[in-house]
Formats: sequence, structure tokens, C-alpha cells
Amino acid sequence: MPTVTVRDIDQETLERLKKRAAEEHRSLSAEIRKILQEQASRPTRSERLARVKEIAAMTPEGVPQTDSALLIREDRDR
Repeated sequence: MPTVTVRDIDQETLERLKKRAAEEHRSLSAEIRKILQEQASRPTRSERLARVKEIAAMTPEGVPQTDSALLIREDRDR
């Protein structure tokens, strides 16, 4: 498995990572791997934008859209 070295981590961040690892009953390395895996599995900006365009394409052209803030206000006022 490849190794990654991260330099110049400030002390506060390192202490928070150590605390988080201890609370989860993991080693510091295991906690950092978990964090990296979670973040790497999140969609990238381009993937999110592609999904937004995909959803927008589902709305027929020429159909007027209501501002969501108005819908929320209307619902709250009921």
C-alpha cells in the first residue's frame, strides 16, 4: 500500500485528530485513513455540477418556477 507523508500540520490539528482517534478507539493513522477515504468518496465539484444540470434538464422548458423561499414562507404561514 502506498505511503503519504503530510508535513507541517499545526499542533492544534494534530491534537484534535489524536483526540478523535482515541474517542473512536482507532490509531491516529487509522483515523486519518478513514477521514481521507470519506472525503475522497464525496462527489467532486464537476460531478455535483453535472448532477445539477441533469436535474435541471428534467424540468420542461417554459414552465414557470416558483421561488422556493415563497413556498417555504407560504407553508410556514399555514
